[in-house]
Amino acid sequence: MTERAKILLVDDRPENLVALEAVLGALDQTLVRAASGEEALKALLTEDFAVILLDVQMPGLDGFETAAHIKRRERTKDIPIIFLTAVSNGPHHTFRGYAAGAVDYLAKPFDPWILRAKVSVFVELHRKNLLLKEQAQLLADRLAERDEAGRDGPLLVAELAARLAAVEENTRTLEKLAADGSGESVAKAELTAALETLGSRLGRLRSALDAMT
Repeated sequence: MTERAKILLVDDRPENLVALEAVLGALDQTLVRAASGEEALKALLTEDFAVILLDVQMPGLDGFETAAHIKRRERTKDIPIIFLTAVSNGPHHTFRGYAAGAVDYLAKPFDPWILRAKVSVFVELHRKNLLLKEQAQLLADRLAERDEAGRDGPLLVAELAARLAAVEENTRTLEKLAADGSGESVAKAELTAALETLGSRLGRLRSALDAMT
C-alpha cells in the first residue's frame, strides 16, 4: 500500500481550513491543519510534508514571514509552498510571494479543480523522490551484501534493474503530466527543476547498476 503524503494547510480562519479539506479530500492524502505560522513551523520540526498551502494574511507571523523561516531551515527548504490570499495588491504583492519562496500564488476564491491539480502534481513528485531514495538505499545495501559474500549476484542485479526501471517509468509519467494541460496550473520552472534533479539521480543509479552487469 502506498503511504499517504502529508499536506500542511495553514490558515488562521477555521472555515478556510474546512474549505481546503473539502477541496483536497478527494486526493486521499493526510491533511494537517495549522492555525498560525508559529503552529506550522512547529509541525514542520517533526513531520515531512509534500506541499504547504499557506495563507498570506495571518496575525503574528504572516505567510511571507512563515515562508522565510521555512526556506531558511535545511530540513524544510525544499518543500513547495503555494500561497493563498484574499488580498491582491497587484504584481508587486504577487512578486513578494514568489520572492519569499512560493512555487505558486492563488487569490481567493480559487478554482477547486485548479488547486487540486496543483497539489496533486507536487504530491506525485514527492512520492517519486521518496521512491528514488528507497531504491538508492536498496542498491547500496545490496552492493554491500554482494561485496561481503564475494559474489557477482546476477539475480540481485536483475532485481535492482527491474526496480529502477519502474522508477524511471513513473518519472516519465510525471514528466508527461507536467507537459500536458495540467502543467499550466503548476509552477513550471519549479517543477522542471525538480524533474531535472530527479532525472540526474536516476541517471547516477542507472550508471551504478550498469557497472555491475
